[in-house]
Amino acid sequence: MADVAATGATDLERVLLRKGVGALVADRERCADCRRTPLIGERIYLYADDQLVCELCRALRRDEPVKSDTVLHSEHGHAVRITVRAA
Repeated sequence: MADVAATGATDLERVLLRKGVGALVADRERCADCRRTPLIGERIYLYADDQLVCELCRALRRDEPVKSDTVLHSEHGHAVRITVRAA
């Protein structure tokens, strides 16, 4: 009986893991050329046709990007900040 409960827990864990990984992948921006997810701190380039290109694939394109930006951490702007209170 214990083996059946353990197997059920293992299956549940596997299903939850797949669901979580799928949700993470769905929210990520990917390079239009290599399909790689750019790393935090890496420059990304947006072109007129709304294609996002990573820094590595930028050299493969001849036209100039419309905009460039730096990849930020998902919690950027959500940091705890110390404020000074007047006594």
